[in-house]
Amino acid sequence: MIAVPGGSLDQLREYAAAALPAIVLVFMAGNLAAIGLELDFKRALAPLRNRRFVAIVLAWDWILCPGVAWLLAEIVPMMRPYALGLELIGLAPAAPFLPMMVRRANGDLAYTAAFMLIAALGTVLFMPLALPLVAPGLKVGIWPVARPLIALILLPLLAGLSIRALHSILAKRLQVYVKRVADIATLGLLVVICILHFGGFVQAIGSLAIGTQFLFAIIVTVGSYLMSGGLAPEQRSVVCLGVCTRNLGAALAPLLAVATDPRTTVMVALGVPINLIVTFVAARWLARRNTMARPTNNGKEVP
Repeated sequence: MIAVPGGSLDQLREYAAAALPAIVLVFMAGNLAAIGLELDFKRALAPLRNRRFVAIVLAWDWILCPGVAWLLAEIVPMMRPYALGLELIGLAPAAPFLPMMVRRANGDLAYTAAFMLIAALGTVLFMPLALPLVAPGLKVGIWPVARPLIALILLPLLAGLSIRALHSILAKRLQVYVKRVADIATLGLLVVICILHFGGFVQAIGSLAIGTQFLFAIIVTVGSYLMSGGLAPEQRSVVCLGVCTRNLGAALAPLLAVATDPRTTVMVALGVPINLIVTFVAARWLARRNTMARPTNNGKEVP
C-alpha cells in the first residue's frame, strides 16, 4: 500500500484552493458565453412570450423547488447544517453547465437562454428575501448575491449575444473554442471540489445528507418533467434540466458573507458531483425521448 505524505496532501489542497476562483470564473462565464455566441438575440428573448413556459419556470424555481428542499430538511433527520445547505440549494436554480446538458438532450438552446435569464434575475430578487425565512442568522443584502450573478451569468451571456449580433462569423468561430474551454473547466471544477472537500464528503456518509440531496434532485427532475407535459419535447427538456441543475455559486454566496458551519459548505459542494450525475442521466434519457418523437402526417409530434 502506497502512503501519501500528509504534507503533499496539504500542498495539493493549497493548489486546489488557489485554482478554484479561476476555474469557477471560466466554468460559469464560459458556459454562458458559449450559448450567447450560438444564439440570435431575438431568438433568445422569444421564449419569454410563451406564458406556459414562463409560468412553469417561475413555479418550480421559486415555489416548488424551495418547498421540496424545505420539506426534506424538515422530514429527514439530518443535522441542521446539512439541512441549511439543502435549503440554500433549493433557492438557486440553473447551473452554468445547463447549456451543455441541454445540448446532450437535443433541447432548445433559445429556451435555455430564456430559462437562465429568468433564473438569474429571480435569484437576485428572491434569494435575499427568502434567506431570513430559511436561515435567520444569515443576513445578506441584494448586492453580495447579485454581483456574482451579474458578473458570471448575465454579462457573459449578453456579451456572447452581442458578438453574435455584430459579427456572426466571428461568433461561430469563437463558440467552438469557448465551449471547449468551458467543458474542460467543468471537469476541472469537479476535480478541485473533490480535492478540497473529500474529507467533508466522507464525514457526510451516514448522515443522510448525500441520500437526501439525491432524493431532492430526483424529485424536482421527475416533477418538472411531468408538469411541463404541454410543452414541445425540446422545451420540456430545458425545463426538466434547468430545474434539476443548481447554481451552486449562488447558493454559496450567502455563506461567504458570514461565518457558518463547514458542513453547510460541504452540503452545497456535494451538489457539484450529485448535480452532474443526475443531470447527465436525465439528459441521456431525454435525448432518447426527443429522438423517438416523430412527426405524423398532420404535422403533430408523437412521443
